[in-house]
Amino acid sequence: MDTEQSSAGTDVAAIRAVDLTLSFGTTTVLENVSLDFPHRSVTALLGPTGSGKTTFLRTLNRMNDKVAGFHRTGDVILGTRSIFDGSYEPMRLRRTVGMMFQRPNPFPMSIADNVIAGVRAHRLAPRRDFGDLVEARLREVGLWDAVRDRLGDSPFRLSGGQQQLLCLARALAVEPRILLLDEPTSSLDPATTEKIEALIRSLLDRLTVIIVTHNLAQAARVADTTAFFFDGRLVEYGSTEELFSSPQHEETVRYVAGRFG
Repeated sequence: MDTEQSSAGTDVAAIRAVDLTLSFGTTTVLENVSLDFPHRSVTALLGPTGSGKTTFLRTLNRMNDKVAGFHRTGDVILGTRSIFDGSYEPMRLRRTVGMMFQRPNPFPMSIADNVIAGVRAHRLAPRRDFGDLVEARLREVGLWDAVRDRLGDSPFRLSGGQQQLLCLARALAVEPRILLLDEPTSSLDPATTEKIEALIRSLLDRLTVIIVTHNLAQAARVADTTAFFFDGRLVEYGSTEELFSSPQHEETVRYVAGRFG
């Protein structure tokens, strides 16, 4: 059994950063960040634009590896194993630690093929099961009724909100244990935002969610814990309720009061 799988259900964090310093060229983006993410919970990453939240998020599944000038010291531990272990293939890691981006990014293939793209790439199910998988994942994100009669259509004919739900269905189809969300509702209407937030909470029986958001109300609604980043530092981390009601640092006080950011 893989070490990252065997640790689930124990006191070991689902994933954790250890003394993580991230830079591009000579510019340090984040410095000495250590942060544990509990199993089956939602953690929000807050902070002004440029505070390093997205760079940190992308490092958790090695999305920055091939960005020009990127440099890292410190580590990220998934279960009990470093994600930078030389034998740990990034493609395999990204099956376990999935990601959804700020803008919808459907693949240039049919709606149905989008849903099962990862399943097919990782050979997770026989072809005879593809139809059932497509329906199950589209039902889960609330998109099935809207697309059931046009599964062969291009996803680019869907609305922006529907495309984002399709991308979420695709991410869930490979059964990740951790889901990284980079401002997933920033360009969506309130109804679709509400749907995605409700879905995030419903997924916690089987996965851990880490979400970057600039929306303080959204963090308060969906997150169990919140981390506040400012000026390349992790300033404060704790339960969302406590961080919002009794912040311990002046930068956090100003941010949650809406005085900058």
